[in-house]
Amino acid sequence: MPKLTVDGVEVEVPAGATVLQAIEATGKEVPRFCYHDRLSIAGNCRMCLVEIKPGPPKPAASCAMPAGENMEVFTNSPMVEHARKGVMEMLLINHPLDCPICDQGGECDLQDQAMSYGGGESRYEEMKRAVPDKYMGPLVKTIMTRCIHCTRCVRFIDEIAGVPAIGALGRGGATEISTLEAGIDSELSGNIIDLCPVGALTSRPYEFVARPWELTKTESIDVMDAVGSNIRVDARGPEVLRVLPRLNEDVNEEWISDKTRFAIDGLKRQRLDTPYVRGADGRLKPTSWQAALNVVAEKLKATSPEKVAVIAGDQVDAEAMFAAKSLFEGMGVQSIDCRQDGMKIVPGTPRGGYILNEGLLGIESADRLLLIGADPRREAAVFGARIRKRWLQGGFKVGVIGKIGEQTYPTDTVTMDTAADFLAGASNSMVIVGAGALARVDGAAVLAHARSIATVNDEWCGFGVLHTAASRVAGLDLSFLPGPSGRDVNGIFEGVKSGDVETVFLLGADEIDPQDVKGAFVIYQGAVGDVGAGMADVILPGAAYTEKDGTYVNTEGRAQRAFRAVFPPGEAREDWSIFRALSEVMGAKLPFDDLANLRVQMIEKVPVLGAIDEQNRGEWGDFGQTGPISDEPFISAVQNFYMTCAVSRASPTMAKCVQEFLAVTNKEQDKAHA
Repeated sequence: MPKLTVDGVEVEVPAGATVLQAIEATGKEVPRFCYHDRLSIAGNCRMCLVEIKPGPPKPAASCAMPAGENMEVFTNSPMVEHARKGVMEMLLINHPLDCPICDQGGECDLQDQAMSYGGGESRYEEMKRAVPDKYMGPLVKTIMTRCIHCTRCVRFIDEIAGVPAIGALGRGGATEISTLEAGIDSELSGNIIDLCPVGALTSRPYEFVARPWELTKTESIDVMDAVGSNIRVDARGPEVLRVLPRLNEDVNEEWISDKTRFAIDGLKRQRLDTPYVRGADGRLKPTSWQAALNVVAEKLKATSPEKVAVIAGDQVDAEAMFAAKSLFEGMGVQSIDCRQDGMKIVPGTPRGGYILNEGLLGIESADRLLLIGADPRREAAVFGARIRKRWLQGGFKVGVIGKIGEQTYPTDTVTMDTAADFLAGASNSMVIVGAGALARVDGAAVLAHARSIATVNDEWCGFGVLHTAASRVAGLDLSFLPGPSGRDVNGIFEGVKSGDVETVFLLGADEIDPQDVKGAFVIYQGAVGDVGAGMADVILPGAAYTEKDGTYVNTEGRAQRAFRAVFPPGEAREDWSIFRALSEVMGAKLPFDDLANLRVQMIEKVPVLGAIDEQNRGEWGDFGQTGPISDEPFISAVQNFYMTCAVSRASPTMAKCVQEFLAVTNKEQDKAHA
């Protein structure tokens, strides 16, 4: 480990560290544009120049210079200050200097560093170079005259996203960054907006919408998949305008998926903001909360408990499910289910049988991975990038059972019969079962087989489930599952057809075929007027994930807290409070009056929901059911990455992405079949 001095302060750094990293280890700041600690070193911008002794009497790029023994580094010498001013002057030679109309204004590295390290004037009087804007799809807006060729976007798309969609054309002063006028077909493309240090790449949907100082910033959790990415929700007044990633090394590092970032415009459309009751003419009519709750209470009282069923959707918070379970179990209802896709994880399954036991970070310690019907690229895009990161380090193979689509790393085709052979010889192998595989009729047998071939010992638990629903693990933790004589989702649908189930309560459950509940009295509680609301006899308007405080548990079993960024529209209310009000109307008042009291009771019954931001392996035991496995190929639970929930289906931006990327894919498939 080399020792060197930085401005007279001695520091010891790991072998292979750069001078820039050594400087930052002392707490000093080094200006840079091209360097990023998660990307390969390019050395393009030269802004990180420092003086190094012994060495030639000229400044050196600290990002590309290995730290050496007995080096003396000077970060603020006259030579360095003069060099930085010169570099900044060169970077601004062709820059349009349009800060007042730039969407990056106020959050621009170039703007900040020009103030801190640049000179007061430019000696350049010639005409500036102009570069035509490039088309990069419906998500990323370009103003390429601003580009300084730091190549952060090129390196991110190639190295982390794994889609070589951006490159450099030309040489020297004629260099241009381009996609050859094609959209960036990646689930992570929006991250290049955050990486761009100069405003050459900005958010197309957010263009000219707001300035950063106008926004109220709220730290929260994403619910568009089961990764639980840490996000910041930026709002102005009652409207969510932007979602950005927050740093969490264990979960999403500093990336988020495009659906997380851009689907928020779906929160503005088709919102349920007042209660509705279906009249005698068959039409839904707005009504008061009291009237709607009275209708629901009368219907539930008039129906025997065995003829009532409750289904929770994919984005429901733990508090809402706890309140619903407390209310309906108190009535004697046993047909409750959080598995609206029919997943075959049954009551009594130990926690280790339905979470990703080694965590999302654990993949970086694995030496072999087997995916059974799991499609990380589309089901959990950020986790897919972490798998690619591990593959790039070498000594790692990925096997796939099923038809899950192209990944961003090489995969080997494996069968259930050869799965054990594929994993043989690996010390830290990982078996991940997808939600699509577990939702099949033989899902229990798939689960049992995956358990039998997984490596499990005191140091390593190589079994995991890749969920697609943000609410699923919390629902399983809460045992939001059928009681001893209750029906699961498929049983509920059969009961509706036979007349044995008369009333169905849908808590944010929109992934259901209306024909499956036709003939039942349907009560829908949710935030967006999607499938569930369309078939309801009573609608109780709830709050979206940005409009309430809630607990979510991600696919690795990590409980995290989301916080309210804006208030629900109109008369919509938080889900737990609706159940509290309904219980009072029914004369069976729930024993909590506020969220804090509810959480105390919830955590008392399920302690893991109070272990915020902790991830541990689950209890291990028997789960699944040995039996035959169908020859039908496993397919992903997500066929359309851009539209997986009511919010994303209501998003105009996601609709543009479907038209841009999936329509082309479908045409190619049609040609291939022809």
